[in-house]
Amino acid sequence: MRIAFYAPLKSPTHSVPSGDRRVARLLVEALERAGHQVELVSALRTYEPDGDPARQAVLRDQGTGLAQELVARWSGSGSGLRPDVWFTYHVYYKAPDWIGPRVSAALGIPYVIAEASYAPKRAEGAWAMGHTAAGEAIQSAALVLCPTQDDIACIAPLVSSREKIILLPPFLDPAPYQAAARLREAHRARLSAQHHIDGSVPWIVVAAMMRPGDKLASYRMLAEVLRRIADLRWQLVVAGDGTVRDEVESALERAAPGRARFLGECAAEDLAAVYAACDLCLWPAVNEAYGMAMLEAQAAGNPVVSRAVRGVPDVVRDGETGLLAPGGNEGALAGFTRDLLADAPRRAEMGRAAARFVAGERSIDAAAARLGRVLDGIAGVGTRPAAQRP
Repeated sequence: MRIAFYAPLKSPTHSVPSGDRRVARLLVEALERAGHQVELVSALRTYEPDGDPARQAVLRDQGTGLAQELVARWSGSGSGLRPDVWFTYHVYYKAPDWIGPRVSAALGIPYVIAEASYAPKRAEGAWAMGHTAAGEAIQSAALVLCPTQDDIACIAPLVSSREKIILLPPFLDPAPYQAAARLREAHRARLSAQHHIDGSVPWIVVAAMMRPGDKLASYRMLAEVLRRIADLRWQLVVAGDGTVRDEVESALERAAPGRARFLGECAAEDLAAVYAACDLCLWPAVNEAYGMAMLEAQAAGNPVVSRAVRGVPDVVRDGETGLLAPGGNEGALAGFTRDLLADAPRRAEMGRAAARFVAGERSIDAAAARLGRVLDGIAGVGTRPAAQRP
């Protein structure tokens, strides 16, 4: 079927790399692997981070104008050009979808959302306009695909039937990570030589942008955890860059002088090699939706130590592919890291289990099969076009 795809937070064609752009691209690829024809119908970014109602109104008007143009374009088209489904990725109060619900209602096609959130506390705040629009979009959806159980709890009160909510866990293409893992020793030797990393000790990997807010808070918690295990032998390999890099480097250097190596921002193929060369992924995941980097690390054979917060338990299987500490418990996070650093056989077995988990249950092919089934189930389900309503 023909699918109109839209990502109001960040288009898959956006020039700046991010987790959102990555997931949008993965969704497009999964839909295509499921046999669908996907068209990116707009690159309009409705993200408004500052709580400026005037700017939000401008974005709303742009979105509704684009919706009218698309309806006019498709209303006069033959069935071979008209979309069968509208598919929007990531809807929330700072990035509402002003286009999809209007087009779907006018054309009488199903409206689908992948990843939505709804925060009642935003109803009276600076983003009230976006909050209302996000809620209306969720209510109008024929299907809401949620990456985590945490998201399901958030949007369940808005949907008319629990059957409209489908769990679609985070996924990726495991092939590049599997290929990198097969060359682990070569990658490890190269990185050791390039960055003066001691190859005789375990390597802890971190891959995250260095920006203010939750990422910086995670790096600060990471520094505290590393301070607590500084008596052990290990090295930290950090892939990432951003506006607060100096602050991140200072925090980690104070916690464990001389133990961190900073690689900067890495391309996807280079990052796979970094994961494969390392032994353990450690990330506190402060307010993290779920953490794609932790899924990537597992794909390359790294067990993960993190916290059981938000969507992390949907990405890491506690006790099998990693260890999850209670939220806010830095001591437990440090203790779990200490345990795995000291137990190489257990660490290796968890790494193998992590790679199997991603390859079997969190692969793009598994997601494509899931998407194919759920979209087949709503084919032809929609609302009558406005022109045909009594």
